[in-house]
Amino acid sequence: MINYFSSDFKLGVLGGGQLGRMLLAETQKLDIHTAILDGNKNAPCAAICDTFVVGDLLDFDAVYNFGKTVDLLTIEIENVNLDALDKLESEGLPIYPKPKDLRIIQSKARQKNFYIDHKIPTAPFSHYAYLEELKHSYENNIVTFPFVWKAARFGYDGNGVKIVRNIADLESLPNVECITEQLIPFKNELAVIVAKNKAGETKTYPVVEMEFHPEANQVEYVICPARIANNVAKKARETALHIAEKLDFIGLLAVEMFQTTTDEILVNEVAPRTHNSGHYSIEASYTSQFEQHLRAILNLPLGNTESKVAGIMVNLVGAAGFSGEVIYENIEEILKIDGVTPHIYGKKETRPFRKMGHVTIVNKDIDKARVIAQEVKETIKVIAK
Repeated sequence: MINYFSSDFKLGVLGGGQLGRMLLAETQKLDIHTAILDGNKNAPCAAICDTFVVGDLLDFDAVYNFGKTVDLLTIEIENVNLDALDKLESEGLPIYPKPKDLRIIQSKARQKNFYIDHKIPTAPFSHYAYLEELKHSYENNIVTFPFVWKAARFGYDGNGVKIVRNIADLESLPNVECITEQLIPFKNELAVIVAKNKAGETKTYPVVEMEFHPEANQVEYVICPARIANNVAKKARETALHIAEKLDFIGLLAVEMFQTTTDEILVNEVAPRTHNSGHYSIEASYTSQFEQHLRAILNLPLGNTESKVAGIMVNLVGAAGFSGEVIYENIEEILKIDGVTPHIYGKKETRPFRKMGHVTIVNKDIDKARVIAQEVKETIKVIAK
């Protein structure tokens, strides 16, 4: 058994954003030496990890050379250089999630083909190498309005996703590899986080419900537990477990899904890491998703995924019309409310819809928690000087 705690063991993390910052709270609890690689010298993790290295996550040499300095490598963002990870893995470095899984998940087109190959229900889609090819399909009635457009690579937090309703929307799309999906009528957007370690122990967190901002296409609220029937929740968890099994996944896998108007479950996309849909777990669960990620990649016993209390997460994003040095207006007001905990991500500059933090609301009553969440959302504002 490797001694990870108060030892010479070095955990490497590719990415130094807010997910890494929240992971560091757990590595510090357990006294695990943590090294971070990120392209931004002012990344949220920079001042608080044991070792911080500035380097481009998509650069072969930066990732490879960083990997040679650590004993195990993980990620907090999936857009990393996979050729470097393949070489490091071939030289014996344990990497979780596995590079083969990242290769599937990095590309939305490969993700969708994976679902089709393994009979995992998902929205019908088409794959296009460039914009002119998509326009040609529209002109020949192969694709019709409205449809969902997604960039095949580098989409995040609502970027790289658009509902295309007319010619003007189509003309405004970037000329990149993409997929289009049929617009599915749905009741709810749901998510399930699966944890699995090398020993094969597997656990799922409760199904959560996500409410999105209509303009930014970002999650505004995550509600746990989801307010859905037990049979729908069971189907969602089984679907998430099926994906993790077919990937032979190790680590934390977040699976986003649609609950259709006929209560079918369709997989939207997956993330091979800690995820926005699991932030509520820091306050509301017996084991936070960040502690669970550590347990999974280090092959330690997995923690209890049940909730101690109902939890709702509110995303804090930059207000429209404000860019510059950040101010959290009325944060003192929300701190007066019982069961409210803000998390500030350490980003000094705000801009419209930039993810700057989140707030968790815990309460025995999910409906009361949702009312308080609304109050929090309407009270705190992320503005600039």
